[in-house]
Amino acid sequence: MSRKKVPINTQEDIAKAREAARLAADVLHMIAPYVQAGITTEELDRICHDYIVDVQRAIPANVGYCGFTKTICASVNHVICHGIPSPGKVLKNGDIINIDVAVIKDGWYGDTSRMYFVGPPSTLARRLVYTTYEAMRAGIMQVRPGATLGDIGHAIQTVAHREGFSVVREYCGHGIGKIYHDEPQVLHYGSPGQGLKLEPGMMFTIEPMINAGKRHCKQLADGWTVITKDRSLSAQWEHMVVVTEDGFEVLTQWPEHMPEYPTIP
Repeated sequence: MSRKKVPINTQEDIAKAREAARLAADVLHMIAPYVQAGITTEELDRICHDYIVDVQRAIPANVGYCGFTKTICASVNHVICHGIPSPGKVLKNGDIINIDVAVIKDGWYGDTSRMYFVGPPSTLARRLVYTTYEAMRAGIMQVRPGATLGDIGHAIQTVAHREGFSVVREYCGHGIGKIYHDEPQVLHYGSPGQGLKLEPGMMFTIEPMINAGKRHCKQLADGWTVITKDRSLSAQWEHMVVVTEDGFEVLTQWPEHMPEYPTIP
């Protein structure tokens, strides 16, 4: 990968991206009380859309992106990513769901996702969701000048494999800023010391998709929805980070404290 393809953002750039990222995180905080049995993913999408447009005065980045028509991706149970909100998809107790949202504010993108439990989860579902968060956190903790993308991927896969879970390889994190999906591609597996060397000002997402079963996936006929081939549960978390002079900053910091998930310094 050519170094010149990866944008190096100024402090002014980062400040603008930080605001977009804050708004994206705020959407996921706002929607949390609505994620309950009986609601449809279509209703969740409408609530998020109206909040972004009417309250935040921002733009839902996903609407119209490569033909996608919704504000959020709503991926339930065995859906790995890119689940399309639907009036026919009603959440029920025991479900797990990833909501992925991106907003545009003053030309800059913010992108983040979070897992939610719908009622009490199974033991396996809870362990998968917590492990996936731990894997994302382990990857983020590798970010610093001089580290490599391989360091991030290796940290993520180490946590996932420790629990007997698998890492989806077909989808990855990405550079972000004034472009939604930019360089670099951030794989969630890899070898220490391999890949692009990180520099201050690089900005990207880390968003591991971890399966309870095998890693293999397939895309449905709608051209978007990706599911586990063996129909096992899948979980994903996503944060947007920037490389600083001495480490990293998580730009999509949560507005609230969630004690069940260890903080990321």
